[in-house]
Amino acid sequence: MKDTLEDIEAFVTDVILHNKRGFRAAVCRGVFYGLSKVFAALVSFRLWLYQKRYIHDHHLGVPVISIGNLTVGGTGKTPVVELFARTLRDRGRSVAILSRGYKSKRQQKVPRWKKFASKLGLIEKPPSIPPRVVSDGKDVLLDSYQAGDEPLMLARNLPGVPVVVDRNRVKAGRYAIKHFEVDALLLDDGMQYLKLKHRLDIVLVDRTAPFGVNGHMLPRGTMREPPRHLKRASYIFITKSDENPNDELIAQLRKYNRAAEIVECRHRPVYFKDLHSGEIIPIEAIEGKYVGALSGIAVPQSFENGLRKLGAKVEATERFPDHHRFDAKEIKPFIDRCLRRDLEYIVTTEKDIVRFPSLPPCDIPLIYMRVEIEILRGQDVFDKMIRLITEPRSVPAGVLMPTVAAADMI
Repeated sequence: MKDTLEDIEAFVTDVILHNKRGFRAAVCRGVFYGLSKVFAALVSFRLWLYQKRYIHDHHLGVPVISIGNLTVGGTGKTPVVELFARTLRDRGRSVAILSRGYKSKRQQKVPRWKKFASKLGLIEKPPSIPPRVVSDGKDVLLDSYQAGDEPLMLARNLPGVPVVVDRNRVKAGRYAIKHFEVDALLLDDGMQYLKLKHRLDIVLVDRTAPFGVNGHMLPRGTMREPPRHLKRASYIFITKSDENPNDELIAQLRKYNRAAEIVECRHRPVYFKDLHSGEIIPIEAIEGKYVGALSGIAVPQSFENGLRKLGAKVEATERFPDHHRFDAKEIKPFIDRCLRRDLEYIVTTEKDIVRFPSLPPCDIPLIYMRVEIEILRGQDVFDKMIRLITEPRSVPAGVLMPTVAAADMI
């Protein structure tokens, strides 16, 4: 079943991203194009319902900072979430991360018939199923199967920051406030989650594909919302930047949002780490080395090209679908191929390593790359964002703050 679903996913990916040829692919593209128009209309209608207050969002009494994007995957969101969480923690805020736990084990739910029966008074109200606590700020409590890739990565890298997973992030937020006494919430992948009131909307835009691979909405393209919805952004982060200014892209973004301040950043490799020994290996160690690259991420080319920029000679690659859960039988043939070619390292990503099975040590080091966000332009904008969250607002004497803004004062 797993292989069948991944085969379908691979075919759809080829149709959307790589313009796969053939009659079936052409028919799929036509169907997807029609569905994308329906999806765009539904997305806009849903937003209108929230804006007109036909559907209400929830205030939890603490600032909620949403970090999200317009597209599906590939913008490098997790390191940005980590940057915000670490900075807020170090500046004295008690912060928790809320995530839906994408591709984690399906969460239990109270059966609908029990909810209905309890409303009729036929049975007692069933107890609410609590969210999953990936980290309580002290210990990592779950694995990637239960938590999801990104929540586990964040939990491992952020001691002192609770990480809570639930599709209902209003419930998860309430749980974090009650049990961990947090005073700020980071909403991972939160742009489309409108049930929870956002204090700030941080929207990430990938410099290499700012409006997805082809500008179309799902399922014809990779856009989750049309570009005009960028107007909701409080701040925009342009990821995967380089030393060259992004003037042309910024001019495009300004068509949709003239007010949001912009930060330009990149994903900076920090070090490699050996899977078995735990040894930290300097980034310079792979310069001139022959390596194999193994990954199961949305944009494997970005990872492989990053290794080449570091001076590695990528002689063998193995790509799996995004969020693929590896087993030893799949990885061993690639290891054997790398051994036959006398390669010096097998390199994977930090996101992939959390889904690796237990592997015995072999004659070729298996290492993963640790990546962090580096701000290239707009450090003053980032500092201002942090001050907005960490420093209380000053109110002139005699001025009464409106009650509706009370949650934003915290």
